[in-house]
Amino acid sequence: MRIPNRPATTIGKGEPPTPEYLIDLHQVAKTFQGAAGTFTALQGIDLQVKSGEFVAVIGKSGSGKSTLLNMIAGIDRPTSGEVIVNGSALHLLSEGQVAAWRGQNLGLVFQFFQLIPTLTAIENIMLPMDFCNMYSDKECEQRAKSLLELVEITEQANKLPSALSGGEQQRVAIARALANDPPLIIADEPTGNLDSKTAATVFDLFQDLVRQGKTVLMVTHDKELARAVPHKIEIADGRINSNSHSATPGDKS
Repeated sequence: MRIPNRPATTIGKGEPPTPEYLIDLHQVAKTFQGAAGTFTALQGIDLQVKSGEFVAVIGKSGSGKSTLLNMIAGIDRPTSGEVIVNGSALHLLSEGQVAAWRGQNLGLVFQFFQLIPTLTAIENIMLPMDFCNMYSDKECEQRAKSLLELVEITEQANKLPSALSGGEQQRVAIARALANDPPLIIADEPTGNLDSKTAATVFDLFQDLVRQGKTVLMVTHDKELARAVPHKIEIADGRINSNSHSATPGDKS
């Protein structure tokens, strides 16, 4: 089963070229002001990730992993440096522009699923499509059904999240992340709330997505899963550990 694609579009002569890197960070730093003074969450981050790569982000709690994801997702702004994702300089965009960009370029998967409890599985999947207004009502429903089939829970389409197991809810969350066919999936501890068997099944789904051309950036504390990911970056004290298997060019390990 393959991911349903967006409707075909005609690319004009003025269309910008495809960027070399899907994720391209240059000297990104982030500081926060608090009662105790200034806290530096990220410092001097350089990171390049090509399309179709599967990258695990590892590190201790408080190392800066979540802040790094927030930079790439446009949820937070760098104090200094450049954040370029799929050719867009997120650090230069307005909040409204970032929100519109995120709806079409990024899928987010969380540890605790974050499904709307009053919406059925299929309605949760259709929600991002409604926000971005990219499809007709008929197309939204067809895409949602195709995505439910992709994650193998078609029979759960009309159930509320409370009636689903944790693994089923995470499958719905993955389908929702794919709703607008984004090139990048960011997953923050997507298996952290699942048993080992269900976690392995969810991990297999991510591997299938990468084989179909998606780029997946996954934060995980699961050492076994991290070992199975082709590229790894380790964050320590707000910096990328130079001894980690980076997703930058030249690393073939």
